Amino acid sequence: MHSKLIASAALLGLMMTTSVFAQEAAVPKQTVNDALRARLPEKIRTDGKMISVNNGSFPPYEIVTGTKLTGASADLTDAIGQMLGVEIEHETVSGLSALLAGINSGRYQFAFGPIGDFKTREEANDFIDWVQEYVVFSVQKGNPKAITSLDSACGNRIAVMAGGSAEKVIQAQVEKCKAASKLAPEVQSYTDQPSSILAVRSKRADAFFSSQAPLTYFVSQANGQLELSGVGQKNGFDDLYQGAVVPKGSPLGPVLLDSIKALMDNGAYAAIMKKWGLENNMIKQPGINLGGALPK
Repeated sequence: MHSKLIASAALLGLMMTTSVFAQEAAVPKQTVNDALRARLPEKIRTDGKMISVNNGSFPPYEIVTGTKLTGASADLTDAIGQMLGVEIEHETVSGLSALLAGINSGRYQFAFGPIGDFKTREEANDFIDWVQEYVVFSVQKGNPKAITSLDSACGNRIAVMAGGSAEKVIQAQVEKCKAASKLAPEVQSYTDQPSSILAVRSKRADAFFSSQAPLTYFVSQANGQLELSGVGQKNGFDDLYQGAVVPKGSPLGPVLLDSIKALMDNGAYAAIMKKWGLENNMIKQPGINLGGALPK
């Protein structure tokens, strides 16, 4: 796996707390499902492996430490690999654009994510959605800038993930703030979640606008320095689904979908999600391209 070098000691310390957050849980080992394996593309069956690409640490789903990937997504892909009788290798790239380009060029077979499913992204890719997500703010303890919504983001320094849906929503908010004769937010775009949250902890940013699940993780590891804000609001999004990504029309998509369904049916999905504190992000059934469009 090609992993990023993390220069900051504070950032490294944050990432080394994984075992504290994950709850012990019995995850059932899977046996090979011959019917699902037979539906894999022939090259994958012959090679006996697939490569899943990730965008760096996205706790508690994907946590990259050195060359090792842990987290809920790692546990789920391990289970899927067992069910399909293939090895799933993991590689890390920098930025969502590089991830999608790698999938569509055939360098990687899929990304398990979860990655936000939006209509604009469905033009080139299929999304196998397996969680529902919410987008909120992580702010300094006590919320000194009183950032509780998109409107209150005006005039503040807002960190986001580069190329992500939250960045597009905040960029749209820039124009709304200007139209209301308010100071526009200063948008700070980062290539990974840890760098974004570190910007808030070091007070270089006033808030980080991103998915609730990873922000909950980071807040729990911040020694009381951070809190969540804007919880329970739409914050510029309709129902937000996230999932795995494959090239448009790839036969691998339906195989992943039915593999996830099988993990839901046998209890492995729930066990893994609960292990990582993700009960509130579970969905009853996965689906392909469940996502809606970004706000106008």
